[in-house]
Amino acid sequence: MKKIRVFLVAVMAIVSVAAFAFQEKQHKHGKKEAAKYECPMKCEAPSDKPGKCGKCGMELKKQKEATAQYECPMKCEPAKDKPGKCGKCGMDLKKKA
Repeated sequence: MKKIRVFLVAVMAIVSVAAFAFQEKQHKHGKKEAAKYECPMKCEAPSDKPGKCGKCGMELKKQKEATAQYECPMKCEPAKDKPGKCGKCGMDLKKKA
């Protein structure tokens, strides 16, 4: 019984490692991300398609490609494109990895 348990744990570990490696490979070599469109007033989450904002009716604008993103270590607010302090907790924003 103990041998079976050890064997099953080993098989599960191998399958987990293989699945993780497969995900990493797909992530690095997957399709290029589509352009994102967002409301200038940030009413809703970004969209994959151009159009109008569902809340305020403004035309969605294509997001700019940011060179560096900065985020709160506590994830209080969405990432920003400039360093500074978090508006909610006051912690310094850290560069995204």
